[in-house]
Amino acid sequence: MRILLKNITILPMTSPKEIIEKGYVVINGSLIQSVGEGEPPAGDYEKVIDGTNYLVMPGLINTHTHAGMSLLRSYADDLPLMEWLETKIWPMEDRLTGDDMYWGALLAIIEMIKSGTTTFTDMYFYMDRVAQAVEETGIRAVLSRGMVGVGSENQLAIDQSRQFVRDWQGGAQGRITVILGPHAPYTCPPDYLKQVVALAKETGTGINIHVAETLDEINTIDRDYGMSPVALLEKTGVFEVPVIAAHCVHVSDEDIAIMKKYGVGVAHNPESNMKLASGIAPVPRMLEAGLAVGLGTDGTSSNNNLDMIQETRTCALLHKVNSMDPTVLPAEQALSLATTGGAQVLRLEKEIGRLAPGYKADMILINLDQPHMTPRYDLMANLVYAGQASDVDTVIIDGNIVMENRQLQTIDEEKVLRQCRDIAQRLVQSDKA
Repeated sequence: MRILLKNITILPMTSPKEIIEKGYVVINGSLIQSVGEGEPPAGDYEKVIDGTNYLVMPGLINTHTHAGMSLLRSYADDLPLMEWLETKIWPMEDRLTGDDMYWGALLAIIEMIKSGTTTFTDMYFYMDRVAQAVEETGIRAVLSRGMVGVGSENQLAIDQSRQFVRDWQGGAQGRITVILGPHAPYTCPPDYLKQVVALAKETGTGINIHVAETLDEINTIDRDYGMSPVALLEKTGVFEVPVIAAHCVHVSDEDIAIMKKYGVGVAHNPESNMKLASGIAPVPRMLEAGLAVGLGTDGTSSNNNLDMIQETRTCALLHKVNSMDPTVLPAEQALSLATTGGAQVLRLEKEIGRLAPGYKADMILINLDQPHMTPRYDLMANLVYAGQASDVDTVIIDGNIVMENRQLQTIDEEKVLRQCRDIAQRLVQSDKA
């Protein structure tokens, strides 16, 4: 399908602060064919969108979440991480079924599309059902079956992950990338992590893992192994394959140097880390060291939303107040974490995160005709500090329009909401039994 966007403000994210005030974008099939200023090239277009009073920019990239946890939103709040996991979340997760995971993933995808996310990274279970939801809805995803090295299902997780790679790598017309998902160093002992690394090398995949999220984790790993979680992962060979390291809240300069050495990508989750009082990741130091850093929301049990526009604002404000320096993480840099930085973390920087010829046609149209977006002295500042999820009007992924004029094109939203309410009622009733 050939689509033309004309008379539109363009934020291509190809260089800092570059903005085309009145331009065009031509989409041919799944790819961007051209981006330019002024009048568009003549041609036969199956769809023409007049972008007057609209901005087009790359779709937002959520580098860390647990989509099915949308079913557990606000079920357990205001608790420390380990108490939250052990007494509330893990027992409830034991009652979730594959069908539950499918509907929960659909619920998450609705929220992500409506707030401008076009790619998300997921770690959870029943991932074949999550992949089904991705395929049906048209979103792009990096999916990993969660793996825990302690307990009776540790080898089952290895076997199912291998099969998941075989079944879904490159699935959904190329929109699905499969990687492996060992949960964390404190739930996956070194011998198990070595098995995961061997599987990653066997299947040619990367690894998605929680790292140094809390001080409890730091103390546990130091007590058991005499080193930091990052140093332990290096020792066990995890960094020999591509790695997405979620959180990285408590990392030293030595840890950052190790991650830089191996090209580890960091998924920064400021709101989740704030809510669980885990701490503040040293993102400015990471960026100064040259690490790839993207933004993630984490799951809706620990955030409690999947709004990447809000996450970007929180990220910018958090690091300013933490450093007591208002110049830290300016708007354009915060916005890059949600787009180009996320693409780099996922190692998809040659495919997504920018509006440029040859890139995937993943983009969002923002309605600028809003009181909170007026006046427009600095468009990037407006987006980061004043933008709202409801400003996202149209979403295009892989060249397909999945939301237009705030109307979802691939999902029956009312049906999904109804199903998820019924699931939540069943879960609560079983919790009381």
